[in-house]
Amino acid sequence: MAAERVGDMTVKELMQLIRREIDQRLLEVPRRKDPRSVKEINEFIKRTRRTPRPGTPSTLELLREDRDR
Repeated sequence: MAAERVGDMTVKELMQLIRREIDQRLLEVPRRKDPRSVKEINEFIKRTRRTPRPGTPSTLELLREDRDR
């Protein structure tokens, strides 16, 4: 790659640079193995999911309220 600045790169060159960086970082990060199966993980999520109390505003309602202030 001849470019020295991101602004001088083509989109293709930039995409290649990003892919190389991602690949390199993925190789450096140790992966943690979870002994649970996908089914077990999903069941855990369902069991521990927080359910809001009745009448609690949704996130959309909270955003709209904040926007209207």
